[in-house]
Amino acid sequence: MTIRWTYAFIDRPAAVLGRAQEFWTAVTDTRLSAPRGDKDEFATLLPGGGADACVKVQGVDSGDGGAHLDFAVDDVAEFVADALRLGARTVAEHDGWAVLRSPAGQLFCAAPWQGESVRPPVVRGSRLDQVCVDIPPSRYVAEVAFWSGLLAGWSSRPGSLPEFQVVVPPAGLPVRVLLQRLGTERPASAHLDLACADLGKTAAEHERLGAVRLSGGSHWTVLRDPAGGTYCLTGRDPETGGLPGKA
Repeated sequence: MTIRWTYAFIDRPAAVLGRAQEFWTAVTDTRLSAPRGDKDEFATLLPGGGADACVKVQGVDSGDGGAHLDFAVDDVAEFVADALRLGARTVAEHDGWAVLRSPAGQLFCAAPWQGESVRPPVVRGSRLDQVCVDIPPSRYVAEVAFWSGLLAGWSSRPGSLPEFQVVVPPAGLPVRVLLQRLGTERPASAHLDLACADLGKTAAEHERLGAVRLSGGSHWTVLRDPAGGTYCLTGRDPETGGLPGKA
């Protein structure tokens, strides 16, 4: 089973969806597609220059939102069967696509591949290129095994710190996965990561557009977007996604 394309999904409360759409189209230099869904809850961030989209936004009716991954595949039924065999659970089955949960409870989706192949470019020194799954300590080992097994053909390896496992897709796919072991027990969740060539410059640009800086270190900054969602800027190479000098 081959994953043909990946999407990062920005999930935000429906009541403030417009704020999320305005902010994330600005920072990714994209335009918003026409809305889709029974409640106009879905939209795609469309890049220019002939590139294919890899980011979508969704309004959710309950909770604070977060992020999730969509996998575009040749055979949705086969992907779902593999995920269930590895410990996932089915949340909903739709006409041609499915919503699932990982063993730790993180939502993800499988959908048919529509021919996407051209990755969007780096935008002003940054790129939204990673979904980080935040995992409670008791579920971390099983969750690493799940994602490493499901994403066949991807490279699963320890990250820069003991609490990280990075799962890197083959060249050309636009969104990678970072698995992070939390320090406390709480439900699994996910957030977006952007790779930034100049962390300070990108953070200042995001604050100008309405984000609020929450915390940070020498190689990372945590912000809250105008719709209330938390995300991270990280000091990684936006071309490769790796730490400077690494893939």
